[in-house]
Amino acid sequence: MSLMLRAGARLGGRKTTLSRIRCPPFGIFNKSFTEGTHRPDLSVHAEIQEKKPNKKPQKQQGKKRDSSSGGITTREEDFSRWYLDVVKEAQLADYGPVRGTMVIRPSGYSLWESIQSHLDTEFKKLGVQNAYFPQLIPLSFLQKEAEHVEGFGPELALVTQGGGKELEEPLVVRPTSETIVNHMFGQWVQSYRDLPLLINQWCNVHRWEMRTRPFIRNLEFLWQEGHTAHATAEEAEEQTIKMLRLYESFARDIAAMPVIAGRKSKRESFAGANCTYTIEAMMQDRRALQAGTSHNLGDNFARAFKTQYLDESGERNYVHQSSWGVSTRMVGGVIMTHGDDNGLRLPPRMAPTQIVVIPIVKKGMDIDSVLGAAKNIHETLSNAGYRSLLDDSLDRTPGWKFNNYELKGIPVRIEIGPKDLESNSCVVARRDVVGKEGKTFGISLESDSLVEYVGNLLDDIQSSLLQAATAFRDENIVDVSSYDELVSAIESGKWARGYWSGSEDDEVRVKEETSATLRCFPFDQPSQGGKCFMTGQDATEVAIFAKAY
Repeated sequence: MSLMLRAGARLGGRKTTLSRIRCPPFGIFNKSFTEGTHRPDLSVHAEIQEKKPNKKPQKQQGKKRDSSSGGITTREEDFSRWYLDVVKEAQLADYGPVRGTMVIRPSGYSLWESIQSHLDTEFKKLGVQNAYFPQLIPLSFLQKEAEHVEGFGPELALVTQGGGKELEEPLVVRPTSETIVNHMFGQWVQSYRDLPLLINQWCNVHRWEMRTRPFIRNLEFLWQEGHTAHATAEEAEEQTIKMLRLYESFARDIAAMPVIAGRKSKRESFAGANCTYTIEAMMQDRRALQAGTSHNLGDNFARAFKTQYLDESGERNYVHQSSWGVSTRMVGGVIMTHGDDNGLRLPPRMAPTQIVVIPIVKKGMDIDSVLGAAKNIHETLSNAGYRSLLDDSLDRTPGWKFNNYELKGIPVRIEIGPKDLESNSCVVARRDVVGKEGKTFGISLESDSLVEYVGNLLDDIQSSLLQAATAFRDENIVDVSSYDELVSAIESGKWARGYWSGSEDDEVRVKEETSATLRCFPFDQPSQGGKCFMTGQDATEVAIFAKAY
């Protein structure tokens, strides 16, 4: 089916000049196209397809990986390439046929399922219910909220034909759902008895990004988006903060990703929100990653969609709302927070598989006894509630398996061979410590003892990953008291933290001159104020600036 993008299409009452072109079923509105200056950057898309093997293969424990894999670029050599290598070699994702899209492979999707499982459980504890809203949204819905359409206009994908006929109204392919949610909330909310209304949906969204990176920035990505309606502004603000704190807890306690929670500047806030709150994580290249956001929408969308309720005194009032979301970007964050030059390192609480059991067998030996012992270990740990995998295949060598599961980031590996059977013991290796230093020999096969040892080891790996990531972050945040100090900190690749009372124009200047953006005003603030490093005026808060994904 062809689709027509007509010249002079209107978005939010403003004329958007586009050439009349034929394209696949989704068209785009993008400012850079209207200016005639953009040339699609295909380099990121091509990197995986055209990647050359390393000249210096990585040293691996055991035998080398198949030469066809091409190895993994070191982080020091090229962090961006390292990331793409890990995504490919660990079989997390591949590129789709449409530029900017990705196919999430089972290993990558299982990480998203882990995030879903943990968050969905916590949402339901708070009384949030899951629902689903249509992917196609009338363009007129977005035009009702001026800031919203202005913020999302450059990223919209539109459908203008269906069934071979021109549609009476263009349909937006969901970039986010505040508008259609409010259309329905206006029908569902009639009285104060209908409040609060707490809804979440797990879905995909489309934003027409020009420069993409798997999991971090894609044309289409998966996320959850929560939407709530409340009787008062205070209740909406409480819900907004509550959900951000939930994200902060998940990032810290499950993903072992230390984050800084805080408030976005007005310039960096969600289009249509009164205020946006964020959790910011530092990746190993010291760039910031916005890992989750929660927005206080006030009554902005309620006024646009006439979402009102009858209060106890019989008066009609607009509802106050929040919206909040975490996406598959969290998967990319885990990769870049914990990965090493050998591949993934997954936090045990998030890892789809926590333990892999590998029997060490050779031809001419008593294979059945070793395989039987390996199966018993697997069943013992599985019955104890751990996510265990038994790899008793005979078509790959133990060395190949070691490297493969190391690449995929499984936190614990258990090895058992004939000599171990003689002493009723096994060898346990932890993924976060490479080489012999991460191996412990002579671990008893007695069930209770093994279960206790593995449980303690998984807890230690979880806390060690968090501690290492926290130390790395804290070492790379610089306190600044002048603009020159901020410039120096950013040029050295670090985050800059300092008192800030600058204007939006000052914020723009920082971005234009350093490529750094104001990430947030942290919730954790000094007890006293200070002088703004930019203006020299009194400031009550410190802000963090950094280059970001």
